[in-house]
Amino acid sequence: MRKQASKLILIASAVILSLYFLYPTYRDYQYRKEVTSLSGQDSLNYVEENRGKMLEAKLKRLKLGLDLQGGMRVVLEVDIVRLLTDLARNKDDNFRSIIDEVRSRVGASDEEVITVFAGKFSERGIRLSRYYGTIRDDDATIISFLEDESEKAVDRAVEIVRNRVDQYGASEPTIQKQGGRRIIVELPGVKDEAEVRQLLQGTAKLEFRMLRDPEVAYRVMESIDKFLAGGMQADTTKASSPKESPDKQSQETLRQLLGEGVASPTDTTEEARFSREHPFFTYVRPDQRGSGEGYVEEKDREWVRTLLAQPGVQRLIPTDFEFLWSAKTFQAQDGKKYFTLFAVKKTPELTGGVIVGARASVDPEDNRPIVNMEMNSEGSREWARITGANVNKRVAIALDNGIFSAPVIQTKIVGGKSRITGMDSPNEARLLEIVLKAGALPAPVEIMEQRTVGPSLGEDSIRSGLTATAFAFVLTVFFMLIYYRTAGTVANVALFFNILFILGVLSGFQATLTLPGIAGIILTIGMAVDANVLIYERVREELEGGKTLKAAIDNGYSKAFSAIIDSNITTFLTGLILFQFGTGPVQGFALTLMIGILASLFSAIIITRMIFNFMYDKGMTPKFV
Repeated sequence: MRKQASKLILIASAVILSLYFLYPTYRDYQYRKEVTSLSGQDSLNYVEENRGKMLEAKLKRLKLGLDLQGGMRVVLEVDIVRLLTDLARNKDDNFRSIIDEVRSRVGASDEEVITVFAGKFSERGIRLSRYYGTIRDDDATIISFLEDESEKAVDRAVEIVRNRVDQYGASEPTIQKQGGRRIIVELPGVKDEAEVRQLLQGTAKLEFRMLRDPEVAYRVMESIDKFLAGGMQADTTKASSPKESPDKQSQETLRQLLGEGVASPTDTTEEARFSREHPFFTYVRPDQRGSGEGYVEEKDREWVRTLLAQPGVQRLIPTDFEFLWSAKTFQAQDGKKYFTLFAVKKTPELTGGVIVGARASVDPEDNRPIVNMEMNSEGSREWARITGANVNKRVAIALDNGIFSAPVIQTKIVGGKSRITGMDSPNEARLLEIVLKAGALPAPVEIMEQRTVGPSLGEDSIRSGLTATAFAFVLTVFFMLIYYRTAGTVANVALFFNILFILGVLSGFQATLTLPGIAGIILTIGMAVDANVLIYERVREELEGGKTLKAAIDNGYSKAFSAIIDSNITTFLTGLILFQFGTGPVQGFALTLMIGILASLFSAIIITRMIFNFMYDKGMTPKFV
């Protein structure tokens, strides 16, 4: 048995990890089942008491694709032809004629717009420099410029859509580029078509907001914390709180909302005492450097947002004061991801309509990434006034109320040209460039395709998929038992572990299980026993040749190994190609296929071999016929 110790540890580790990753899925199912069984106030109380655990389980559960849980799938197309029109100067009848031809041609095909556009100019013998760039630029230079601008336009559209979807609160959304000008958006659980159209096609709102003084920000946070704790009345002169204490009903509602945030009175630990005395600061961690910011763990953001939206809490917030979230998370030293909660003035100082240009670059003095932005004349005057009056203060750059950057104003800025520093990488600088230019999106976004999958259809898909999987599993198990007897039982045990590993990997890596993915699992079931068939047939040949059982098993595994590896590697490479170049359903099928191949190799070679060795050591005689 000592010889099998390393394999046993490896298998046990794989099983434990798979169960660990799948446990949130089980918990999420139990929570939803319990909520469904309750009704009225009982259901509401249960959700409020277990909100934190339910959210955590939902975030870590096995993700289901749009075809399994219902929702909307929208295909957007960025109008690159409109972009080319807006970028051009001196537009005449020739130009407008070419634009009409290009629009007519690319509208019915997937051809590259820039390629068709340049070809039309070449056919007529017209230089692109007549409408773009300078007179000295050749066509190749201008084409490169237009290609870069079109790519950035699509990137800006993706950023706008992603930010809007995050603000909308759709769970487990999928947003990805397709080709040169299309964007696929999948919103599970969303049904309102009109709302989605407005969400995806609306104009992005870019604003410059001054941050409130850190003292004021912390004063408001402390008032909210005291209110939630049911302690002393907030200072009316410092935080514009109401003259009377909150009513008991409001306090009781907030205490129910806090749920697990308030520890039991019988818990005397320091952490429990802090959660009772400071329920708000249990979720929101103030920046110890005195910046006025608060940090909220990713899983608690919606919960803090719910707390801040309560009427009693809103009464504590001054008129020209608002909390805004950072547009992205950052990873702390504890390995957890956090959002930053900023305190800003409610009235924006300037909007994105004044931005006429932004470009990521590198500071020549220290080689750090920067972003240079340029405003129109009106914006330049306002920006000079704002920066001159707020030197050494911070201004937040917010897109759709998500803050991307909050730099310090170092000096009065005249001429409308500004430099933003503080980026960690060139990619972050390019992202900020995209965000700054997103306020005045040069290319409209049109909805080319829209599909709605109802929840009942998703449930039917799950039921059909599970039925098909169970049917394939039972047939395979039955065949192996009848044809290979004891050895077939061993193969069936390995097959069970194979499916467990597939689901565990999907859940652990936050991959999405789709209906084609279920088809990939079904195919994997057949491929998993295929390896065992090759081994068992080789063992039979060795036994017929007069070899002992031990030698036949050893030779069966060693001589069948090369054939198993060859067949699985070719299939894996095919799955890799499908995943790389396919989209949507094809990727879902390819993903489970690749994971299934690796899992089947592990289970068919490692697990079954260990079981046979164990049986042989214990004096058992497995039958192969």
